[in-house]
Amino acid sequence: MGGLGLQAMGIEWGTYVLVGSIFLLLLSGLPLAFVTGLVALVFTVGWFGPNAIPLVISRVYGFITEYSLVAVPMFVLMASLLDRSGIARDLFSGMRVLAGRLPGGVAIQTLVVAVFLAAMSGIIGGEIVLLGILALPQMLRLGYDRKIAIGVVCGGGSLGTMIPPSIVLIIYGLIASVSIADLFVAAVTPGVLLAGLYMTYVLIRCMVNPELAPAMPPLPADERGPARIRAIKAVILPAAIAFMVLGTIYAGIASVTEAAAMGVFGVLAATMIRRELTFKLVHDSVMQTLTTCGMIVWIGVGAATLVGVYNLMGGNRFVSATILGIDAAPVVIIIVMMIILLILGLFLDWIGIAMLTLPIFVPIITKLGYDPIWFGILFAVNMQVSFLSPPFGPAAFYLKGVAPPEISLGDIFKSLWPFILMQLAVLALMLAFPNLAMWLV
Repeated sequence: MGGLGLQAMGIEWGTYVLVGSIFLLLLSGLPLAFVTGLVALVFTVGWFGPNAIPLVISRVYGFITEYSLVAVPMFVLMASLLDRSGIARDLFSGMRVLAGRLPGGVAIQTLVVAVFLAAMSGIIGGEIVLLGILALPQMLRLGYDRKIAIGVVCGGGSLGTMIPPSIVLIIYGLIASVSIADLFVAAVTPGVLLAGLYMTYVLIRCMVNPELAPAMPPLPADERGPARIRAIKAVILPAAIAFMVLGTIYAGIASVTEAAAMGVFGVLAATMIRRELTFKLVHDSVMQTLTTCGMIVWIGVGAATLVGVYNLMGGNRFVSATILGIDAAPVVIIIVMMIILLILGLFLDWIGIAMLTLPIFVPIITKLGYDPIWFGILFAVNMQVSFLSPPFGPAAFYLKGVAPPEISLGDIFKSLWPFILMQLAVLALMLAFPNLAMWLV
């Protein structure tokens, strides 16, 4: 009672109008959080009347009071502190010794550093900016092929979606109500596989055509010993931080939230040891954390409101019946879901995609008899593709902000296709062979 008569159109047409309204409002330039909140409010009043608003608000309250969400600002703060310290810079310099005279050695060392950064923070934007500042100029100066240099920075930086402690996996675990620690364990194999695939691609291309990546000049004999010592020192602190976070989770000593807090403590201790801890460093890191987490929470609130009213409308039952009604094998239904996520990834931020689709997709996955942990890995790889995919791939825009002026967005997107194809190959492998992700769990 009191509604505007939207119920008369039925849930099928209601779904079309709701989805169409979201995309039309997004084209107007409004932020996703406000778009979803506005559409949710209109449909709540129009479908049920104003008396239903408290029911939707209770859904928002459940989201913002979820204890696991505390891990997100901790990991974001950890990444912000790392961005402003010299830990990543020294790690990159130290890796030069370990990369040695390998074909494409600087590109390989960039990917190794990317894995370390992903294992310490799990925030993609900061990783790509850091690698764009540290690695891209050096590769270009040495005469590296521009496409390989750009692809390595963006592809390596995007590993943060896959390699624990990934914020993508934390949000997935929160929405799907599954163990985040199990998600972290399951993500190890595909994360390492993807990093290894990137390195293999660089090695093969540079061995076939050495001109793509000229070798670095060798260090003088009297500098090799001290350089190796510096390299070992540069690796110790990042390895200790990664162990504090991931080692305590895998060993069952700490929950994900507790491990995130330990990671922040570890980075603060590392900056103190390096005599880099200043008020400005902490202040700037905290402000960046507030900005990032504010965006995540607002998108989450808007999406939780929209999904809440859509479920009250019966939308979850409609979508579930439609997808399960497809006369095809269950794996085909999973492929359809992956295609939907890939298409959404061309236009929407991963947080919005997660909040809007997972409350509907995960129950369907469970009904089909699949493990939601495995589907979480598929989702994370899929979102990694979205970070590189044109026209709105965030990785390209992050890199453009720190790349030399002569490198255009078009140049960046053209350089990313081999890495997108490798990501899709790993997605297909995870889909075809679920044990690749689940054997450690």
